[in-house]
Amino acid sequence: MGKGTKCQLIKAGINDTYLISNSLDKFVFRVYSLNWRTKLEIEEEIKLLNELKQNSISISHPLSDNKNNYIQTLNAPEGDRFAVLFTFASGEKQHIIAEETHFEIGQLMARIHKTTNHLKLDRIDYSPEVLLIDSLKKVASFLTNDTEEMNFMKSAQTYLLKEFENADISQIRQGAVHLDIWFDNLNIANDSKVTIFDFDFCGNGWLCLDIAYYILQLHNVEKYEAKDYQPKVDSFIKGYESVASISAEEKRLIPMLGVSLYFFYLGVQCQRYDNWSNSFLSENYLKRFINGLVKRYYGIYKLG
Repeated sequence: MGKGTKCQLIKAGINDTYLISNSLDKFVFRVYSLNWRTKLEIEEEIKLLNELKQNSISISHPLSDNKNNYIQTLNAPEGDRFAVLFTFASGEKQHIIAEETHFEIGQLMARIHKTTNHLKLDRIDYSPEVLLIDSLKKVASFLTNDTEEMNFMKSAQTYLLKEFENADISQIRQGAVHLDIWFDNLNIANDSKVTIFDFDFCGNGWLCLDIAYYILQLHNVEKYEAKDYQPKVDSFIKGYESVASISAEEKRLIPMLGVSLYFFYLGVQCQRYDNWSNSFLSENYLKRFINGLVKRYYGIYKLG
């Protein structure tokens, strides 16, 4: 990029994200944590992103070097780490999003799903075992069995596993999912154009997992009691269904899938205790999370 190029750390999380910029352009450089993703997993993420780009879908896409390599290997002190350069998503993150923009986000998610429907990646399958069983085992390393919160999680797990088992999969679309679409992973430009990024958790599963996760996060930001919460959910769904249909069975399962994703991401926090969540993760944190978010969401929809 020449003289005047700057490199600035913008996010240190599961991976480290840097902004590369000069007076003319911006890029995002993701450095994957040691042993977080295999080279094959990253190659599959890149394959998915290039497929979406070819279909003119508004996402941040990877850029290759002058030898046509997308993945760089950095010799870090802790060991070799993979890295990929991405286009910069124009606009900015908005914590509180306007109702009409939720419509645009719904349309964009549906366009992604129309491309990824029936698409199979050589990556993780988001099965009930991964979402509910493996994740709770990780949480159990930090939350003792005799607590009220762990008893709730076990009871909820039993209910959710039965819901998965009883689901009519003939009415559920399957393919490649993002699994982390929320305000922190999309930018909104002045013309309301939305760009989605950070496909680090992409894998295989029910497409309605993405819908459930987005509504879950909207609930976390807006709160269920807020007068504009439901209109924003409705606007998002309306936008989605202007592009692709959501079956009655998928809609029925959305609340329970949201709780299942709470399980999964609590498991991720516990799994990444080593270099990401150790600054805040404790038994007290998990109790607050379960009581304030998981239990509350579970109760609002009268699950169990």
